[in-house]
Amino acid sequence: MAIRKWTVVASLALSAALALTIASSGAAKPAQTKAMSGYKVALVTDIGGLNDKSFNALAYKGLKDAQKKLGIDGRVFISKSSADYIPNLTAGARGYDLVIGVGFLMGDQLAAVAKRFPDKKFAIVDFPAVALKGKPTNARGIVFAEQEAGCLAGVAAARESKSGVISSVGGQSVPAVVAYIAGYRYCAKKVKPSIKTLNDYSQEFVAQDKCKEVALNQIDQKSDVVFQVAGGCGLGALQAAKDSKVWGIGVDADQGYLGKHILTSALKKVDVGVYSTIALAGSNKWKGGVDSLFNAKNKGVGFGKVSTAAPNRKSLLNLLGRWEKMLASGKVKPPRTFKG
Repeated sequence: MAIRKWTVVASLALSAALALTIASSGAAKPAQTKAMSGYKVALVTDIGGLNDKSFNALAYKGLKDAQKKLGIDGRVFISKSSADYIPNLTAGARGYDLVIGVGFLMGDQLAAVAKRFPDKKFAIVDFPAVALKGKPTNARGIVFAEQEAGCLAGVAAARESKSGVISSVGGQSVPAVVAYIAGYRYCAKKVKPSIKTLNDYSQEFVAQDKCKEVALNQIDQKSDVVFQVAGGCGLGALQAAKDSKVWGIGVDADQGYLGKHILTSALKKVDVGVYSTIALAGSNKWKGGVDSLFNAKNKGVGFGKVSTAAPNRKSLLNLLGRWEKMLASGKVKPPRTFKG
């Protein structure tokens, strides 16, 4: 599949671009704006749809929050495959004031459509503006310090692992996924230097059976904590953890609702990013060609509910709180990439 070949080549370049963004953008502050009654916003999902219970679902929540609080007129365009990106983005641009693309995989397509509609505003989740092809001046990035959320997941995993082996199941090796895993591995080893970390990719963000198979293979190698970084597909990895009576760690949204086997979740507040960007578009502070960065410092990433079944839960909560403060202050700086 051509898109998979492209992502492998592009990941390192885009990770570097995002690292530059993080170094230069500073904390993103929610935009202050008056009610935006009648302002039209199109949200174009990535593959997986609104029922992925993480990435797309959070973006949709951000749109609904803007409808409720700001009075905007919002519509969702569902992408069932990559072939839907251009038609959906184009339809959005023709009828709406702001078009938000949800996901790294549609970066090139959004850049192309933004060039065709210079009078419309565009934004994209997980793709820094500096890396958009042709650098359209009417498009901005909504980016996150996933490595910081991954770090907190790694702290929890290392703290609770009894076998000394933990693992992660990625979807594809796109920059956001790699950053989550890099932070996870880095901070797990900071907590417990002897910890062994396994990682595999399902090459899939939808089919849960593929992630479940990957997770079961890792559990066979003694992993007793499985971190899913694969959207809807990753729900299969968390089911494997439940079936095998080991810990699972959710991603993006708080997935603790799945059961007590979810140790915690690496939170990436895509809903906050989408809502803030919509509010910004209705203010006089909108600017294209730049990014809004969401990190531990401005509470754009963090950790979710800690399972009530976790041993010494209060101690773990205190530990995660300390690490969150160290991330926010810059005392801990996990990497966005890793080898192996």
